[in-house]
Amino acid sequence: MKNKILSSLLVATLLGGSFSLLSANGGVEDTQIGLRKTPLNDEKDVKLQDFKFGSGSAGESQKIERSYENAPPLIPHDTEGMLPITQQDNACIGCHAAEVAQDIGATPMPKSHYYDLRNKKALTDGISDSRYNCVQCHVPQAQTKPLVGNSFKPDFRNENEKHQSNLLDVINQGVK
Repeated sequence: MKNKILSSLLVATLLGGSFSLLSANGGVEDTQIGLRKTPLNDEKDVKLQDFKFGSGSAGESQKIERSYENAPPLIPHDTEGMLPITQQDNACIGCHAAEVAQDIGATPMPKSHYYDLRNKKALTDGISDSRYNCVQCHVPQAQTKPLVGNSFKPDFRNENEKHQSNLLDVINQGVK
């Protein structure tokens, strides 16, 4: 079985600027892999799918259930004028900082954002330096048709986890 698996592995090579996959049955063209069906080194035939982001303003939009437990939540509102995010200019913190979020109805940043994972210590003076760039993990919800079907259904251990994180509480579960 091991030899069968090894013999069926694809070997990637770079040939003439074009990415090709070679197998025991012959070559697989780069236009046959992935979802875009165009050569990987040529953008002229790439057509982006039409989509639009939610247009509701912050505070008026409906929360989106997380994709799975502790997944970064999607941004349900328009981000016009809020980007780019820098350490000096982060409009997200104004509403999502733990001390103000509940009062204005926003989702508060979880404890994990106020924790230095590298040094294993809680922070008392704001969010972690590695967490200020919100759109590194959180993205606006686009209104589009999925490229592939998906029957995944998340299994939340607790109803609250559909809209909040408990990552810091469970991060070491199963680790010995």
